[in-house]
Amino acid sequence: MNYYPAFLDLRGKKAVVVGGGRIAERKVISLMKAGAEVTVISPSLTSRLSRAKYDKRISHLSRGYRKGDLRGSFLVIAATDSEAINSRIAREAPALVNVVDVPSECNFIAPSVVKRGPLILAISTGGASPAVAKTLRKELEGAYGPEISGYLRFLRQVRVKALAGIGQKEKREAFLKGLSSGKMLNLLRTRGLKAAKEDVRKKLRMLSGK
Repeated sequence: MNYYPAFLDLRGKKAVVVGGGRIAERKVISLMKAGAEVTVISPSLTSRLSRAKYDKRISHLSRGYRKGDLRGSFLVIAATDSEAINSRIAREAPALVNVVDVPSECNFIAPSVVKRGPLILAISTGGASPAVAKTLRKELEGAYGPEISGYLRFLRQVRVKALAGIGQKEKREAFLKGLSSGKMLNLLRTRGLKAAKEDVRKKLRMLSGK
């Protein structure tokens, strides 16, 4: 199956997770980090989910799934230990639905993810081999360390200064393009964030006359 890759803005949107075990916990944590308003439906919860409930970070219906529980939801994840219930949830979901480990019941699948601050790398094998996706994720985690996160946050500030300070369009575009060059990323990896920042600041001063 060919999937259309997309990144979803879940801030303030209702997400329902049916299930309260370890797999459901991982899904809930990811949804909370994305800013979703999460409701968990399960007779029991893991200790981490119980703490999230106590802290009022999630809503909890302490029972099994019922028809109508998905009303108004933007995204649904079925993570119970019952194939029949998961299949029912997939049929009744009003929009996006993911049934854990059953791609045929989903209209979206969750990729393996590497997150480094603003940088998000999503890896998917289209359901063919989650194990391969996991291996690739580990490789990318090694290739892109925490320094890339700091560099991207720095570039957000530099871009604003470049747009305001470099008058000539051609020079400005060349400068901004150079910030993501292979040479610059190699400098970041080999000499670290401090050296990369110093190099960028020097070039910006030269071009902006400051």
